[in-house]
Amino acid sequence: MSDDRTPPLSSGAGDPPPADPPAAADPDDSGIGRRRAAARGRKKGGYSLRRTEIINAAAQVFKTRGYQRTSLADIAEAVGTERASLYYYVSSKEELLDEVVTDVVKANLVIAEGIRDSDQPAPAKLRELITSLMVSYAENYPFLYVYLQENLAHVAEARREWAEEMRKVNRRWEEAVTAIVIQGVEEGTLRPVTDPRVMAYGLIGMVSWTNRWFNPERSAVDAVTIGESYASMLLDGVEVR
Repeated sequence: MSDDRTPPLSSGAGDPPPADPPAAADPDDSGIGRRRAAARGRKKGGYSLRRTEIINAAAQVFKTRGYQRTSLADIAEAVGTERASLYYYVSSKEELLDEVVTDVVKANLVIAEGIRDSDQPAPAKLRELITSLMVSYAENYPFLYVYLQENLAHVAEARREWAEEMRKVNRRWEEAVTAIVIQGVEEGTLRPVTDPRVMAYGLIGMVSWTNRWFNPERSAVDAVTIGESYASMLLDGVEVR
């Protein structure tokens, strides 16, 4: 996950997204946008619960239809309401995706930092890290692959606070990988073939590139096998035996 800019990747979603028909105006400078902001500020339980229902429904629709093929009308149908009513809770499909992926990306960071802080030697940490990330891609398909396409340095004003938060998460994840590589070099279990950060970014890029071809529902090879194979390929080149 790049800090500012990831390569122009394909989500594998297929068809272009359907266009939502024009809605009663939203976005944030409209009346409904102001009502939405006020409702969030009050933090009423009923509003929060309904918004959570919509986010959870969006996650399921994204998973079954694919993010690109999903429209707000599809999500509205899933929660039994009109599309225009969704704007009281969310401003766009992009906001729903942000909500869906945030918890997953943060959970992956917790896993990475936990692996970094464990007592294992660096090669074992890298193997576990690569496999766990690949499994997360499969379990959260296609959300994380769509997220990889985001240029977090250039998003709409309404998403800038979210983007900055996610850039910080990305940096911490990258630092965790780099720290494991540095540990391996220092303890003599990894060969210093190049700068540790270059090695870390190579690892991250290798796994992230699976977005170009991996679909867990169609792949003949499961995520765990792919992760373990990638780990073996990497470690065969850098592990001291």
